[in-house]
Amino acid sequence: MSSTSVKTVVVGLSGGVDSSVAALLLKEQGYRVIGLFMKNWEDDDTDEFCSTRQDLIDVMSVTDILGIDVEVVNFAKEYRDRVFSTFLQEYNAGRTPNPDVLCNAEIKFAAFLDHAISLGADAIATGHYAGLQDFDGKRQLLKAEDGNKDQSYFLYRLNQPQLKPAMFPLAHWLKPEVRAKAEAAGLPVAKKKDSTGICFIGERPFNDFLQRYVPQNPGEILDLDSGKLLGTHQGLAFHTLGQRKGLHIGGIKGNDQGHDKTPGEHDAWYVARKDMATNVLYVVSGHNHPALLVDEVTITDMNWISGEPPHKHWVYTAKTRYRSPDAACEIEQIDEQRAVIRFAAPQWAVTPGQSLVMYESRVCLGGGIIESARMGGRPAGTADLQSLAE
Repeated sequence: MSSTSVKTVVVGLSGGVDSSVAALLLKEQGYRVIGLFMKNWEDDDTDEFCSTRQDLIDVMSVTDILGIDVEVVNFAKEYRDRVFSTFLQEYNAGRTPNPDVLCNAEIKFAAFLDHAISLGADAIATGHYAGLQDFDGKRQLLKAEDGNKDQSYFLYRLNQPQLKPAMFPLAHWLKPEVRAKAEAAGLPVAKKKDSTGICFIGERPFNDFLQRYVPQNPGEILDLDSGKLLGTHQGLAFHTLGQRKGLHIGGIKGNDQGHDKTPGEHDAWYVARKDMATNVLYVVSGHNHPALLVDEVTITDMNWISGEPPHKHWVYTAKTRYRSPDAACEIEQIDEQRAVIRFAAPQWAVTPGQSLVMYESRVCLGGGIIESARMGGRPAGTADLQSLAE
C-alpha cells in the first residue's frame, strides 16, 4: 500500500511506545495521520489496575509532539458484547480462551476500522509487530522481522476486508530500534513498560478478577496416576492445562528438571486434565509426564486468511500458544467445521479454547480454536483414567 493510494491513515494509539512510533513513522512518510484512542473497559476503570487515564495522558503528549489530531472513542459496549461475553462463556465451559485474538478481530479491526472509515480514512494502522504483502491478488499476513515480538499469532482471525486497509509500520523494526526511535524523537513513552495484561482490562491478579464474573465451584484435585486425593480447587475455570503455580498441593520446584530428590519428595505438579462432568482436576507429577503430551489436535471455528483452507498433507508449522515454538505439522483431515492437525513431534499442554495458528514459512495461513487433543490416537490421559476405573 503506497502513499500514492493512501493519504489519510487513522492510527490506533494505546499510549505505548509501539503505536506511538507507528504514528511517527507514518507522519515521516508523508501521510496525514489521525490518532484514535479506544476506551473499551468501564467496569472498574478507577482502580489501580486500569491505566486508561495515564495512557490517555501519554497519547495526548505524543500527539502534541507529533502535531497530529487525536480522537477518543468509547467501544466499551462493543467490547463487552463481542469479546468479554465470549471470554466468560469459554471459562464457564472449562476452556481457556485468548481474549487478545478476539479483541483484534472484533474491536481493533472491526469497530475501530468502521469508525476510522467514517473519519475519512484510506487506511488504518496499529503498533502490531507483523507484516503484510500482496500475493496473487490477495493480502498475506506475515511474521514480523523481530521474532521475539512477532504478533501474527494474535491476528490470525483477520480476513481480506480487514487486512486490505491495514498497515503495520513496525513490520521490519526490532524492539530496541523502536525505543531508540522514540527517544530520539523526544516521545515521553520511549521507556514505558510494555503492557502484558488482558486486552484493554489491564494488569491485575487474574484469578481475583475472574472470580468477580465466574462463580466458584469447589472440587477435588486427584493424582491422575494413582487416583490419590491431593487437595481441593475452587473451580475448574480457574485452572488451565500445564499450570504449575497456584495449585497449593506442594511439589518441589526444580525437581522436574532432573535434580536429585530426597525420600518423600516429588516432582512439581501440573494440571493435566479437567473433568467437567465430575468437577475433578487431575494433576500429574513432572513437566514431561506423558499425559501432558499430544501429537494430534482438532480445531474448530476456523479462519483462513486467504479465504481458502490450506492443502492437506503439506508440511506446515503451527503454534498451539503464543510463546510455543513453531512445530512441524500437516493437516490430516479438514472440512468446513473442523480440521485435524498432526504434529511431527509431541506438543506440551495443548489447551482447549486456545488458538492453533498455522504458518507456511513466514506467511500466517490462519487457524482455529483448539477443541481437543490426542496422543497416539487417543485423548491425552484417557489410558490413565481407564486404569484407575478398572
